[in-house]
Amino acid sequence: MSHTASTSRYDHMDYRRCGHSGVRLPAISLGLWHNFGGVDVHETSRAMILRAFDLGITHFDLANNYGPPPGSAEETFGRILRSDLSCHRDELIVSTKAGYRMWAGPYGDGGSRKSLLSSLDQSLRRMQLDFVDIFYSHRPDAETPLEETVGALVQAVRSGKALYAGVSNYPPELTRRAADLLSAAGVPLLIHQPAYNLIDRRVETSGLSQVLMDAGVGCIAFCPLAQGLLTNRYLHGIEEGSRASKPHGFLKADRITEDTLRKVRALAAIAETRGQSLAQLALAWALSRPSVTTVLIGASRPAQIDENVGALKNTAFSPEELAALDAACLL
Repeated sequence: MSHTASTSRYDHMDYRRCGHSGVRLPAISLGLWHNFGGVDVHETSRAMILRAFDLGITHFDLANNYGPPPGSAEETFGRILRSDLSCHRDELIVSTKAGYRMWAGPYGDGGSRKSLLSSLDQSLRRMQLDFVDIFYSHRPDAETPLEETVGALVQAVRSGKALYAGVSNYPPELTRRAADLLSAAGVPLLIHQPAYNLIDRRVETSGLSQVLMDAGVGCIAFCPLAQGLLTNRYLHGIEEGSRASKPHGFLKADRITEDTLRKVRALAAIAETRGQSLAQLALAWALSRPSVTTVLIGASRPAQIDENVGALKNTAFSPEELAALDAACLL
């Protein structure tokens, strides 16, 4: 049975201008990196996407290799889009990426024109879409000239298969060069997707945030909860079933040191004084950064999406609170 969208879905979400573009993105976007693959329960994936939309989340972030298996998250999203949200396609921002290994042979990885444009065609087929709203170069490729990678993004936009171009995981100087090349081609760089959270501030310390603001490029922060570390889940160590307890997860158990837990507990204490969960505090902090347009959350159940959207109730910080957060991260 097709989903009937909530009529109040736009009443409480904050929509923010993305760089110098005309696009406004929801303050919270949903990423399909985990829990939307072919190995996952489809009805749970469907429930999360539909709950997100009902809460005003209009931006859904994918990549060619999301799953597992690779490609299956795009298939899952396409299936839900067709069954439940096809009449709302123009209300959605759908993004995908290419640049990590996806298929066998020399063209299934990297930033060549062949790899990026072939991958985009595959992504469109998996989602059964005519175009995506944002197409990213997922990471820099030292073996491909930046001009070639940028040229592929330009071709994707000019062909109508993507509306906007983005980059992810690019360092500051390469970001500046990519933005200049895209601007010269008449296809401005819309957005950059870096890792950014309370305990990983390389966006600030590297100068990337200033590059983005100077160039008028939006920023979507991925891992704003540090793969779940900035939640209440690890306050007492590693729980069975958590990401850190799994041998093949991205959050490794050896990161959960006593020094790290000391920081996390101090941050949780500050969150409690604000009437927020640690996750809500972390999201609110990320959204308070001047370069950030939207934060990219993941989820394993709909209730997590509700909790994360609850962060929008309080995204203001006093100077004293910001100083306390900085001090906690230095413990």
